[in-house]
Amino acid sequence: MASKRFDYIVVGGGSAGCIVASRLVAEHGARVLLIEAGPRRTSRILAMPAGYMKFLAQETYLTMHKVVPQPQLGGRAPIVPQARVLGGGSAVNAMVYIRGQAKDYDAWDAALGGAGWSYRDLLPYFIKQEGNDHLGKPYHGTDGPLKVSHLGQHSAMSRAFVQAMQEKGVPYNSDFNGIGQAGVGFMQHTIDWRTRRRCSAVDAFLQPVLSNPRLTLATNTVVTRICIENGRATGVEVKGQSGRELLHADTEVVLAAGTYMSPKLLMLSGIGPASELSRHDIAVKVDLPGVGWNLQDHHEVPVVATTTGAFGYFGQDRGLAMLRHGLQYRLFKSGAVTTTGVEACTFIDPDGGERPTIQLYCVPTVYLDRDVSGVEPTHGVTLNPCLLRPKARGSVRLASADPFDAPQVDPQFFGDPDDLRLTLAGLRYAREVLATSPVRDMVAKEIFPGPDASSDEALAAHCRKTVKTNYHPVGTCRMGRENDEHAVVTPDLRTRGIASLRIVDASIMPTIPSGNTNAPVLAIADKAVDIIIGSAQRTDMRQSALARQPVSPAHQVSPP
Repeated sequence: MASKRFDYIVVGGGSAGCIVASRLVAEHGARVLLIEAGPRRTSRILAMPAGYMKFLAQETYLTMHKVVPQPQLGGRAPIVPQARVLGGGSAVNAMVYIRGQAKDYDAWDAALGGAGWSYRDLLPYFIKQEGNDHLGKPYHGTDGPLKVSHLGQHSAMSRAFVQAMQEKGVPYNSDFNGIGQAGVGFMQHTIDWRTRRRCSAVDAFLQPVLSNPRLTLATNTVVTRICIENGRATGVEVKGQSGRELLHADTEVVLAAGTYMSPKLLMLSGIGPASELSRHDIAVKVDLPGVGWNLQDHHEVPVVATTTGAFGYFGQDRGLAMLRHGLQYRLFKSGAVTTTGVEACTFIDPDGGERPTIQLYCVPTVYLDRDVSGVEPTHGVTLNPCLLRPKARGSVRLASADPFDAPQVDPQFFGDPDDLRLTLAGLRYAREVLATSPVRDMVAKEIFPGPDASSDEALAAHCRKTVKTNYHPVGTCRMGRENDEHAVVTPDLRTRGIASLRIVDASIMPTIPSGNTNAPVLAIADKAVDIIIGSAQRTDMRQSALARQPVSPAHQVSPP
């Protein structure tokens, strides 16, 4: 790259990095370098709502982290993927747009002593970003760059699921991001209703500044460490197509590499638990015990049944059916290609409380993680109870001091007994749904875990065998008060003990939100830009005032 100096270096070109880089360039006039480890472009198939399913089990745009063996799962080590492409998760995910519950963010703010992270504080960012196809104020925006809409098609099974839940007494909820989350309904997605194409963070935020000369984009480039001089982050070392380079940030380094990679990069740079760094002979710059800890992730366990007919999407992605759907999409922007296949869900508490603890997805096909065997694909339905607020806490640690070694991820699925208890309750609830009309009239038989698995012990064994990530890791560089020794960043997202280094991705979340995490990450990053710009403006004004002061040789004044 021509220049080696920038105002800001943003590490990570995912959802958070795209919005931070875009706004710093467009609104602050900053010279920004945005670095992404993966490629710049994805397959055109991923722009189609149904297209992401083609890449779920491939490493084309994903890093497949294999977690450390989990004793509580009998030594099983499930895969936890992470996006590796410009746009991050927003470029490869199932596009579900769920913000979580107001109580999630209010709990953050209470723990931070009222630092501006409540639901009321974040709602304006959700609204500003959003261009919704039919929902409006007071909870939605209609003219924002992030296009949000209902899917172009809902299967017969998804509609039956919504009706069955109402038969069970669960109210219909037309807006999971509105006044309350509880209920059953159809999920909205980050899809542009005008074109029926994915709206990623690149499409929504980065595209308008890609031709701006103040933005430098470096893809297929790995950051190997953060450069630190006299307690300040001054830039980064990278390995790209031109070999190793040192790149300088005059103002700040902004870390947006994600929940697995942000703590890894901190530790490689000497910021983290002293014992962990010493284990790998890394010089300790700042002893921050919280780096890499507090990992949380939504996880789910399936109940699978065959159906008496083709009520979903089995077999629709191959052969003549695929060609027919592709032609319909190309000509009319309608049909099966306009759906993600994850159309409906319900937010419930199997214990009977008012605040949902489970997100129960209806997937209108037989859907299992790739390391689960023994079930053949066929016409069917999969109900996945997903735990919204797991109590277990995992970790991300270094495998070695080599920046190209994958981190050691320990998600601790079912590491707390209450997580397993709630999941068992979710499984039993899912079975009740299968036995409720009109779903009951469409189901042939339960095949997994199967009718013989009825005891808690048998269902617990099923959980340990099949539990999988819902792709929402957070928390490994969590936000906390200045005097919180386990906090990694302060409420203004500054890394404790290091000047000019902020973190703006999902790793800063103190606790996991009750729903899909892409929308909260975008809101956090948007708020982060206001914090960064506000700090820069205050510094500029301070420096301007100092420049106007008469300074004698006996009274030198240095800017802060």
